[in-house]
Amino acid sequence: MKKFKRVYIEITNTCNLNCSFCPPTKRAGAFMELEAFERILDKIKGYSQYLYFHVKGEPLLHPELKGFLEMSFEKGFKVNITTNGTRLHELKELLLTQPAIRQINISLQSFEHQPDSLQKEYMEQVLQFVKEARERTQIIIELRLWNLELEKVEDPAYGRNHELLKCIEQGLQLPKELQETLSEGKGVKIADRIYLSQSYEFEWPDIKRPVISTKGFCYGLRQQIAILVDGTVVPCCLDSEGDLSLGNIFEVVSFEEIVDSSTATALVEGFSVREVVAPLCQRCGYRLRFDGVSEGFGANKD
Repeated sequence: MKKFKRVYIEITNTCNLNCSFCPPTKRAGAFMELEAFERILDKIKGYSQYLYFHVKGEPLLHPELKGFLEMSFEKGFKVNITTNGTRLHELKELLLTQPAIRQINISLQSFEHQPDSLQKEYMEQVLQFVKEARERTQIIIELRLWNLELEKVEDPAYGRNHELLKCIEQGLQLPKELQETLSEGKGVKIADRIYLSQSYEFEWPDIKRPVISTKGFCYGLRQQIAILVDGTVVPCCLDSEGDLSLGNIFEVVSFEEIVDSSTATALVEGFSVREVVAPLCQRCGYRLRFDGVSEGFGANKD
């Protein structure tokens, strides 16, 4: 049986923000039903231990989040959540009492264009959540500032991030200055089970964009696979429109039919010889990180 380090499950594709770095999906907004989620878990059992509630959308908006987390735990899965952080305060008790949760990634750049007063309140609530998570649980927290621009030494984001980094230093009472530690855009451990990742903003691949290259490598279908809110299975978490559909998990008897399909096999074999065979992958700039183009500056999109 093929093993994946992570299986992305898009429990909703709707969001409460409109961030410049994350264009809205063209698909109709939807929330996955709990019964559908259970069917997915039963079919992917054995393929991975780790679920990632993310592709598009804000997972903390789902009204049945508690049920999703409880079911994940009951079936032996560990959950990683990527969130814009706007509902952490409201859902704090739920999140800090769910044993299924392994890691929470918080995209701090989500609020960088908001007024200072709102940003201040947002950061206070996020950092309070982080402190309580560290004190009360074993949850791993990753704070993300993925808003840098490659080859722009005087990037205004550095200035914005400087203020946020100072806020984090003070809020978490850190002994070191974060700006110096992150000057090369590398993620670091800043406290027990708390990490800070400052990286370059990436563009989501778009089938309508010009081809970037037909040579290269990617971990899609090797380390990860993604399932959209309607059950469409795609090779990775960046195929937000389902352009590389491998099939629908609700329409097959077993997950094996999808992961061992001729389309999936061709993608994996192509990357094995550094051939990018899929049109969407040919237009994906994120995979260039795996070619060493911006090595050391990026992190996995969790």
